[in-house]
Amino acid sequence: MSNLNDSESVNQVAPRKWSDYYKAVANRPPRETLLTAVFNFERENKTKSRTAIDLGCGEGRDTVELLRRGWKVIAIDSQQEAIEHLIERPKNYCVMPEASRSAYSEKCGLGGNPQEQLFQDSATLLETSISRFEDIDLPSGVDLINASFSLPFCEPKSFPDLWNKIFSSLISGGRFCGQLFGDRDSWAEDSNMNFHTLSDINLLLKDFAVELLNEEEHPGKTALGDEKYWHIFHLVARKK
Repeated sequence: MSNLNDSESVNQVAPRKWSDYYKAVANRPPRETLLTAVFNFERENKTKSRTAIDLGCGEGRDTVELLRRGWKVIAIDSQQEAIEHLIERPKNYCVMPEASRSAYSEKCGLGGNPQEQLFQDSATLLETSISRFEDIDLPSGVDLINASFSLPFCEPKSFPDLWNKIFSSLISGGRFCGQLFGDRDSWAEDSNMNFHTLSDINLLLKDFAVELLNEEEHPGKTALGDEKYWHIFHLVARKK
């Protein structure tokens, strides 16, 4: 997600080098939280068509997976470049290393080369929009809102309103999946981002049935190779 401008302020800790980020994560498989949410929908064995919002879609790794499965997707990002990458992504969907391709096939239930699974009708299933979190309007009647590593880039003062919009957008039985950052994350000094304690997370999810809540905390690196201490909450939750 690229919710903030590339220009850095004195209290901006997390880098916003979105062009470099898109290149670094190109052709990676969809996020585990998305796959979990989609699997939970498929277990319900309902045949109705479904609509998802990919909130902070970035270069489109999750959007394309939803399209491949026949979902209608509204892909939203603040960066025009992200949308351009997304539109091009189906053409290169399966250009990934062999190891990644095999792991992807196993997780997503694909046989053989995923190249055979390319969707043909993205023009009818995909809608794109450019909007900052702070200015966003979300439609009602949505089955799934996916926000993979994007919501932390919403300004803290705007996050409560954004979360209320997410909740209102979902139908009863709809799901949210994605990540929020914990208060011990090394970017927590960035006043342009939002961070949460476990108590905060539980409060946010009080009107959801929690299907996945994994807290991850460890030193590591960013997609661009920078040293970082990660504190992440991975979430899948069903609106009651």
